[in-house]
Amino acid sequence: MTQVAMSSDSNLDISVDQVRNDFVVLISGQIDVYSSPDLRAQLVGILSEVPLPKTVTVDLAGVSKIETSGVATLIEALRIARHHKVGFCLRGVAGSVLRLFEVAGVLPLFDVAGRGESVS
Repeated sequence: MTQVAMSSDSNLDISVDQVRNDFVVLISGQIDVYSSPDLRAQLVGILSEVPLPKTVTVDLAGVSKIETSGVATLIEALRIARHHKVGFCLRGVAGSVLRLFEVAGVLPLFDVAGRGESVS
């Protein structure tokens, strides 16, 4: 099953692929103060599914820019996932996205798959 949600007021596209109890959230564009509420709604919706998902993987490979509001949204989703004992993983974290996670000191909070090279 595949769901697609596109943010209308921002430069963010979100698509969700579901295979059994595993969800992959593919994000492309910019996660900023205007688009992070759309991402939040999508992630909270997934983490409210009945039955609960087994894992949620958020693929950030297509994200060209992320602001702290986007990082806060991902931390909130991680907190909800942990509360429900749902696996929560980021993948495709590279470039300026990786740099913000490192500078903010939040990268160790997440299970990160396919991490790119650090940007100096």
